Amino acid sequence: MIDAPTRARWSVLPQLLAVDRTGAAALIADPGWSDRERAAVLADAAPSMVLRTDGPVMGNSESGSGSGAPDPHEHSTPAPFLLPTTSGSTGPPTVLARTRDSWLIGFDVLGALPGPVLIPGPPSSTLYLFGALHALHHGLRLVTTDRFDPRDLPAGGTVHLVPALLSTLLDDRERHPGRPAPGVIVCGGAHVAPALRERCARLLPGTVLIEYYGSAEHSLIALRRDGGPLRAVPGVRLAVHDGVLWVDSPQTVLGRLRDGVLQPIGPGPSTVGDRADLGADGTLTVHGRAATTISSGGALVAVEEVEQVLRAVPGITDVVVAGTPHPALGMLVTAVVETRDGVGPSRRELRSVAREALSPAKRPRRWLLTPALPRLGSGKPARSLIDAGLRDGTLDALPLPGSPGGRP
Repeated sequence: MIDAPTRARWSVLPQLLAVDRTGAAALIADPGWSDRERAAVLADAAPSMVLRTDGPVMGNSESGSGSGAPDPHEHSTPAPFLLPTTSGSTGPPTVLARTRDSWLIGFDVLGALPGPVLIPGPPSSTLYLFGALHALHHGLRLVTTDRFDPRDLPAGGTVHLVPALLSTLLDDRERHPGRPAPGVIVCGGAHVAPALRERCARLLPGTVLIEYYGSAEHSLIALRRDGGPLRAVPGVRLAVHDGVLWVDSPQTVLGRLRDGVLQPIGPGPSTVGDRADLGADGTLTVHGRAATTISSGGALVAVEEVEQVLRAVPGITDVVVAGTPHPALGMLVTAVVETRDGVGPSRRELRSVAREALSPAKRPRRWLLTPALPRLGSGKPARSLIDAGLRDGTLDALPLPGSPGGRP
């Protein structure tokens, strides 16, 4: 495992490349992990040593086993080069094992992009690490930062973002239209709402927006370029069974690590539980993870669908929809809204938008305003922390104006 201080997260990159040259597999620690999450990752990965970019190399006394990555010679398993972890947005991180070839396929699928390439997030996120290694693979100049600042945008180059940061970029563009514009924006990590896509085309008419749908388990699954349809990338076969998407891909990880032992995935189709529709022409529509579905009053509500509607409202920076306990409905659809500088639409305005776009069961009944949603290092909302904060009352959020007590 490679550890780096929060102030210099990208100092892990040379060590990652050096570890790869030795034929070993590396796991990049996330400084944002809680003690419980770190302990769980160490127990599953069982690394043979911990490399610290600001200190000496140490044997792994934290996990106690020191068994390291899976033996590539056992059962003819290809050698992994990376032990990525899932984001932990909906639960504890899972340790995976990925081969070098699986990402080389993705590098070729995405193709060469204009440089320089800005990566404004931590290497512990596979979204940003993939972008950085993709740039190096294609010989492009790489610029890494720990946080996104629109002033760092490379004129005519490429930037990798999640949708919340794309919204931040566009907000800045409205305030500073003369700043340099990137040639390409690569956006992943969550669905890009149509309104955000249209806003990007309006404010950055000379910029190509590449959206991709993927997962830590399957890497690149489907691409959308400049508002076109979302389609599977070459080599990936998709199927939908009982509303759940199954993926058969050469980019799939070898498997998951449990107590230092590799639990293989495949060969063949596998799923992370995303719900989707697949058209006869191959067009893919993803509705989100089954784990982010709320059962309210006997109806199943896909939170991503509600979030997409609300993110289109002017003044909203981001929104997370979650369920809070209700004696009659089971769970109450609750919207936690983040606005720029705490100024945004009223509850009445949001309810009006919800009435126009959503059926009654999907409309939020509880509205909360927060100055800043808890986030993962990748920039995605930390859903598990938000759910916990709503349950125990510790979330930094207040009722929206016109919403006494935050309840209907």
